[in-house]
Amino acid sequence: MIIVTGANGFIGSALVWELNQKGYRDVVAVDSVGLEERNLLNNKAYTKFLMKDQIWDFLRSADAHRVKWIFHMGACSSTTEKNWDFLKENNLEYSQKLFEWCTENQKDIVYASSAATYGGGENGFDDTFDSEKLKPLNLYGDSKVLMDRWALTQTKQPHHWYGVKFFNVFGPNEYHKGAQASVVYKAFHQIQESHSLGLFKSYNPDYKDGEQKRDFVYVKDVVRWMVELMDKKPANGLYNMGYGQARTWLDLARATFKAMKEDLKINWLEMPDNLKDQYQYFTEANMKKWQDANLSTPEWPLEKAIQDYVQNYLKKTDPLL
Repeated sequence: MIIVTGANGFIGSALVWELNQKGYRDVVAVDSVGLEERNLLNNKAYTKFLMKDQIWDFLRSADAHRVKWIFHMGACSSTTEKNWDFLKENNLEYSQKLFEWCTENQKDIVYASSAATYGGGENGFDDTFDSEKLKPLNLYGDSKVLMDRWALTQTKQPHHWYGVKFFNVFGPNEYHKGAQASVVYKAFHQIQESHSLGLFKSYNPDYKDGEQKRDFVYVKDVVRWMVELMDKKPANGLYNMGYGQARTWLDLARATFKAMKEDLKINWLEMPDNLKDQYQYFTEANMKKWQDANLSTPEWPLEKAIQDYVQNYLKKTDPLL
């Protein structure tokens, strides 16, 4: 049995899809959003759905001994959230309780960290770097780096545990995320409506407009890698999950226009003041630790991933994985 939290969200539902593809069907899906409100699981195999706080009774039940792995993807993922108590409860304390349960019961866990832990990138994007020295740019990043620091310093730990630092993940099943949805998703709809795309101007003299860079990684690579962690069991610890190559916003825009068979047309936008102080101009996952563990390379470069996302999902009437 495998538990997936955040299973009715973006990466969690994609992970249930990937588990099903690999033959895993005894899945307990957990989320804070009920199936009647949003159902990203309606074409996937799972044995039970629990609301977020029902998991504790389940973990005390007779069925809990069947659990092998917990994939903890559930969290508040808003980088602009200002309520620290809310973030602390959902992103730190809930994660700590699951980690402790896995430790006590010798079950294994993969939990979602974030590239937001790296802040402005002044210390690079190396998953072997001392997390005590990282300075996130927002409270969301703080909640994730505190979990990483706490996990690394526990004297008692699960037999296998991995904190995975997601970079700019995009792809099917992110449709509910609103302002937090990927630029690929937003671009598709903007181009469809206006045949143009708005991108933020650069306020850093080192980067021209549109040449700010991100490590964009397709959700199909991310979920495949998480199942690979479960199967191959490398050394415990934190692992970056990015493509390993930074690409510009213009690269992303060109690929999206091309996938939609539209001519490139960019409108340059002023950045809101609330984003200027927490804007990352460059992210690029150092994937050496991953590669040294003989884990697999990404299969979805940006242009191929956007083509798949646009043609096989966004243009379909039923775009779910």
